[in-house]
Amino acid sequence: MGIYLNPGNENFAKTIRTGRYVDKTMMISEVNKLVDTENQYICMSRPRRFGKTIAGNMLCAYYSKGCDSRELFRPYNIATKYAGFDEKLNKYNVICIDMNSEYQSAEKKDGLIKDITGYVKDELRQEFTDVDLLEEDSLARCLLKIYAKKKETFIIIIDEYDCLVRERVGHVLFDEYLEFLNGLFKSNALKPAISLAYLTGILPVVRDKVQSKLNNFDEYTMVSMGEFAEYVGFTEAEVKKLCGEYGMDFEECRRWYDGYRQKGIEIYSPESVMKSMKNKDFGNYWGKTSSYEAISDLIRMNFEGTRDDVIRMLAGGAVNVDVDMYLNTMNDFKTKDEVFTCLIHLGYLAYLKEDGTCWVPNKEVRMEWLRSISTVDGYEETDRIVKESKRLLEYTWEGDREAVARALHNSHINVTSNRSFNNEDALQSAIYLSYIYALNKYTVVKEMTAGKGFADLTYIPFVPDIPAMIVELKRKHSPESALDQIRRKEYFRSLDKYSGSLLFIGISYDPEDKTHSCRIERFVK
Repeated sequence: MGIYLNPGNENFAKTIRTGRYVDKTMMISEVNKLVDTENQYICMSRPRRFGKTIAGNMLCAYYSKGCDSRELFRPYNIATKYAGFDEKLNKYNVICIDMNSEYQSAEKKDGLIKDITGYVKDELRQEFTDVDLLEEDSLARCLLKIYAKKKETFIIIIDEYDCLVRERVGHVLFDEYLEFLNGLFKSNALKPAISLAYLTGILPVVRDKVQSKLNNFDEYTMVSMGEFAEYVGFTEAEVKKLCGEYGMDFEECRRWYDGYRQKGIEIYSPESVMKSMKNKDFGNYWGKTSSYEAISDLIRMNFEGTRDDVIRMLAGGAVNVDVDMYLNTMNDFKTKDEVFTCLIHLGYLAYLKEDGTCWVPNKEVRMEWLRSISTVDGYEETDRIVKESKRLLEYTWEGDREAVARALHNSHINVTSNRSFNNEDALQSAIYLSYIYALNKYTVVKEMTAGKGFADLTYIPFVPDIPAMIVELKRKHSPESALDQIRRKEYFRSLDKYSGSLLFIGISYDPEDKTHSCRIERFVK
């Protein structure tokens, strides 16, 4: 058992010993389909806190000859539900490299690749004493010699493979790293000796210089996770089970940490869910492991249309994005599509492949976005509107229609461009953004099926002693006509199971003189 070659299963065992491990072992059954096939090169990218390292440790524990993991896996699905459990269990030479750890601990960064190569070669010499491994041999050459003489194959797991990309290291070190990867994964002679190459990172394979080296890798990403979708984060069923075990409110957990979707599967941020269970408290755990500056730095570039789309997403909308524009780097951005795609991979946006749209996924991430816009030039008015949203909600509850009309006018004027001002969707987004504080107390449904039509905005309280709200927007018509439509089309039917105070809010705007007016009626239902 070595540090790099055929390590033990201690890392995965520690995860299990926490007593909070959510069983993702069936991922092994999907990886097994790729081992010793033409599709043995895979790159699995996910944001921080989404379990990349745990998954890598799990695969190492399963495949490595350096341990016996039968008892470790025995209580889990891979042992109880998978007929092929024994077939590949602890039968491979595994090489594990944590690039982030190696980079951070290296005394001389420029010698990083030479050092890693030397460490692994030393362990290979100790294990394969009958193979003539020379000092000048590359790591790839050593593996080829071992395979040629002993027919031993290897599984190579590189965690945080993109560390040097994200750290933006100098060209010399980066080129050495490319040469290292190229030697391991692009040699046709070495290919039979590689049973599996499993790379993890935040970014997919970089498409400018690296792709020519790693274009034989299949990518599984936050854009398209394919058959690995249910292993990206926690599923809804898994979170419901956890909430039941820990006595936590599932709906509140969903508001905080849900919002990512892959192949019809709702995906929750796993580390945040587990920390909320452990602490018995829902909160923003994202900001403790990363920085909102990642958002600020990207949206500060302000490519054409970026600000309008950011505001639309903050207001609960989704925007179109061309994810194929992105080269998977942390620099050389040229369009907002590249910026948004990078934010998808970082986890700050969610993405739906079926319609090519992205959005802010949940409350936790929205808090990071709101922090970010407070520091970026050009978003000052948006930040002010967000910060005043609590008072606007109080004005609404108080029935102060003039104050509400003024606030909505300011929001509409300041967060929409002249080109989109007269668009009713733009007004809806401005209203939603103005009431963003309400998300702490309401479930908001846009165009909710209600009575004889669709209510523009319905605010359903999930905390006691506050009124439900139905909002109807009118263009070129009076706010009274908006209230009349709520009554006439019986939009309140959508709240049949609700009892308590109910506000009808009619909002109108005149596209000619850009004025807004409001009427509010209160009922008890």
